[in-house]
Amino acid sequence: MSMTKAQKQAIVAHHARAKGDTGSPEVQVAILTRRINDLMDHFNKNKKDHHSRRGLLMMVSNRRGLLSYLKKTKTAVYEKLIAELGLRK
Repeated sequence: MSMTKAQKQAIVAHHARAKGDTGSPEVQVAILTRRINDLMDHFNKNKKDHHSRRGLLMMVSNRRGLLSYLKKTKTAVYEKLIAELGLRK
C-alpha cells in the first residue's frame, strides 16, 4: 500500500525545519523510511518479487547517503532522527 497524500504531509510537518520544507535531509529520510517499511511488508507477502526489491535497495542506498551527510554536518539532528525513526539500533 502506498503512502497517501495526508500521511506524507504529516511526515513533512513533523520533520520539516520550516513551514513548507520538503527538501531537507530529515524530511527525505523520514519519507524514505516510511516507503521502505511499506515495501518490507510487501516482501513478506511476495517473496519472489525481485523487480521491486531493486527499488528497495536503491531507496535504502539513498537513505544511507542522506544519513551519512547528516552525520557529518549536523550530528545532533542525525542522532535525534535515528532515535525517532528507530534506525541503526
